[in-house]
Amino acid sequence: MAGVRPDLASLDLRAIAARAGEHDGGAVNSSIPALAAADPGMLGIALVGIDGALRSTGDADVAFSLQSAVKPFLFALALADTHGEALDRVGIEPTGEAFDAVKLESGTGRPPNPMVNAGAILTASLVDGDSVDERRGRILQGLSSFAGRQLAVDEEIAEDEHLRGDRNHALAHLMRSEGTLAETADDAVAVYAAACAVMVDVGGLAVMGATLANNGANPVTGEQVVSPRIARDVVSVMATCGVYDGSGRWMRSVGIPAKSSVSGALVLSSPGVLGAGVISPPLDEQGTSVRGHVVADILSAELGLHAFGRC
Repeated sequence: MAGVRPDLASLDLRAIAARAGEHDGGAVNSSIPALAAADPGMLGIALVGIDGALRSTGDADVAFSLQSAVKPFLFALALADTHGEALDRVGIEPTGEAFDAVKLESGTGRPPNPMVNAGAILTASLVDGDSVDERRGRILQGLSSFAGRQLAVDEEIAEDEHLRGDRNHALAHLMRSEGTLAETADDAVAVYAAACAVMVDVGGLAVMGATLANNGANPVTGEQVVSPRIARDVVSVMATCGVYDGSGRWMRSVGIPAKSSVSGALVLSSPGVLGAGVISPPLDEQGTSVRGHVVADILSAELGLHAFGRC
């Protein structure tokens, strides 16, 4: 998107929502009660340009838990707090595996990338803090800076994530056995569970994506949340790993760095242009919002956002 910046005001968001709403495939995640109880008809869309202007439509005021959409921001905070050393602790290669696969890099014992559960558990453990409460506080403060507003943890969701996260506990114990994870497995999963349970709406999520797209500076508040180098690194890994084993197909067809979530949340970050947030709970087989994918397709086509559209 070098040169010409698209006109976001020209978009008919209501028409885009109507087109996406025609797609009724997918299934709502049922791993915890809060996700299982989500309204399958919910659809909210928000866009934030790097000028800070926000546009939204649909269920834009409905709060939802970030779940896996938190992963790029945990990676960013870990990079900031370890002065880049987090890149030695977690890989950055796509896996072709499910997001919760109990698998580490062969020969290193590292998580394959920060967008799968193993990587996010590790990056959450690397943020500043000497206890679960301190790391939770640092993450909440950092996520709030990305969103440009004070966010909060839904403690009931956090507890369910912690108690029901058997595969996450398995991953944490596996990393402990490999010497990759310094914290206890239970503490590491508790911090990650709380991060997944942070509540946001699509406007806040769009601002978070726009902050990465704006070289790490929040376009609404003006705060430099992370450095341009960190923002670049995070968006790069979103592009290659953000939609799990569907990431290659996503970048071929949509071409916008993104992160999916089992809550049906989807965050997009188009460098130098915009951030977008979508919520629609029904998921495809890769764990990506079905309607969110449709919205991303439309945005990419109508705004010319495909990263390789000029090739």
